[in-house]
Amino acid sequence: MLTQSEPILALGISAFHLHSHHNEAMTSKLEETIGKPLAGYLSRVWGIEVAVDSVSQIYGGASRQTYRIAIIADGEARNVILRRDPATSLIDTERRHEYLTYQAVYGTDIPVPEPLLLEEDATIIGGAFSLMAEIANCESAPAMLAESPYREHADKIGNQFWSLLGGLASRSPEDLGVDQFMDTPEHPAAHELAYWANVIRTDALHPQPIAEASIRWLERNLPAATNNLTLVHGDYRSGNFLYADDGEIHGILDWEMAHIGSPLEDLAWSLDPLWGNEAHIAGNLLPRQKAVEIWCAASGLTIDAQEFRWWQVFASLKGLAIWLSSAEDFHNGASKDAILALAGWVMTDRQNRILLDRISPAPRGDWAEPLL
Repeated sequence: MLTQSEPILALGISAFHLHSHHNEAMTSKLEETIGKPLAGYLSRVWGIEVAVDSVSQIYGGASRQTYRIAIIADGEARNVILRRDPATSLIDTERRHEYLTYQAVYGTDIPVPEPLLLEEDATIIGGAFSLMAEIANCESAPAMLAESPYREHADKIGNQFWSLLGGLASRSPEDLGVDQFMDTPEHPAAHELAYWANVIRTDALHPQPIAEASIRWLERNLPAATNNLTLVHGDYRSGNFLYADDGEIHGILDWEMAHIGSPLEDLAWSLDPLWGNEAHIAGNLLPRQKAVEIWCAASGLTIDAQEFRWWQVFASLKGLAIWLSSAEDFHNGASKDAILALAGWVMTDRQNRILLDRISPAPRGDWAEPLL
């Protein structure tokens, strides 16, 4: 992880796509601890006979435990996706918050899985959970974007990806109804900076001079408050959408960090160099400038370069806060999930290098794309 050309997809992004081999003992345990109680629960809630045919864990999510469950409901076979809260995770969020966001977005032109059920009683299967319909025959792993047949559709996927984000930016929180359960900040930039600076200062195991220098830069250059508010996904990047082998995007996933804020926040996050191997290619899909142009056309918005520069620096600081928090969880024993340790080591190192490149008076551009 010392040069830009190192395989960040193997060590960085695909930290969110770690895979393990299933064995009979694990399958049996899942069917006993999740399958059986879930079948009884769904039968009671839905008022029909439900049987669970199989349970398999989908490895890759760092903020939720995710399972593919084959059920037979009233004689009809279907697959559903169950998301369960772990003891600790990369991101501290509420299950209800994410589920209500899925409900708000479902049925719009932003594709998301159909939300089916929310259960906050942690005693049923060992954690609060939500249930959604499966979007079948799709990939989400960033590494697969470089493989055939998906790489042949990079332009198509990229065009959809930033067009969908632009479409989200064009909608008001009131239009989607998310203002009914989300707070509306008076100053989105100041609000987000205060939150993530506090995460760093609370969770960091060691002094973080690069983070503190970045916080000072962001405080000095804070943009004016904006009335142009929208629903911010919060983690819009490669790895959080489902795409098929024909290049069609069928689902935007992982809305647990969704909030009301500036539309520039999502755009900056989606373009962060961490999500790809080449500084000038956004998310291993499109040149960054082309992605910005697509977003502008879809959103109907124009970008103030100075304000967007602020959000680009902030995006890297937010990423650093998440990785430092994951390291703290692993170190203090809240979880011994290897993904937390990996994120706290590899991702922290790369994000620090990106931040140094971004706030330097004379950036070299070795780790970050030129700021717009």
